[in-house]
Amino acid sequence: MTLDDINALDQAAFVARFGALFEHSPWVIERAAAMRPFADLHAGLMAALAAAGPDEQLALIRAHPELAGKAAIDRTLTEASAAEQASAGLDRLTPDEFARFHALNASYRARFDFPFIICVRLTDKAGILAAMERRMAHDRATEIAAALAQIGEIVRLRLEDMA
Repeated sequence: MTLDDINALDQAAFVARFGALFEHSPWVIERAAAMRPFADLHAGLMAALAAAGPDEQLALIRAHPELAGKAAIDRTLTEASAAEQASAGLDRLTPDEFARFHALNASYRARFDFPFIICVRLTDKAGILAAMERRMAHDRATEIAAALAQIGEIVRLRLEDMA
C-alpha cells in the first residue's frame, strides 16, 4: 500500500488497518487519521501522539505490558508483544533471569508508576536488564520521554512489518 493509498483511506479503514500499532490504544490512530495527509506515516503517527495530553500519553505507556511479566506468563500479551518479547529471548528466561526481571519491574513500577518500556527487538536480555538498571536513575519526566521514544521505535518496526 502506497502512502497515497494510506492517505486516501477513510477513517474507519485507516483505524482498522493501523489501530493495533499502539498497544491497546487505537485512539492514537483515530486522531492521526484526522491529521492526514502525511508525507511520512510514522512521523504523522508520532505527531498525533505528541499532540496528546500528558495524561493520555501516560495512559498509553501504562497500556504496555511488563517485560517477562504476568501477561507473558498468563499468555495474554497481544500477538505483537508476544513475538517482540520472544525475539529478545524473554520467553526463555532462566529462573534467575526471571527473578531479576521481576525485581527490576517491581522497582521500576514503584519508582515511576508505569511499566518499563524498551523496543526489545533492538536489543537482547542483557541489554534490556542494563537499560532497566540505568534508567532507574532518571527523573520521571526523563523516563516518560524515554518511554515515548521507545514506543516510537516499536511502532516504526511494526509498520515495517506491515509493508
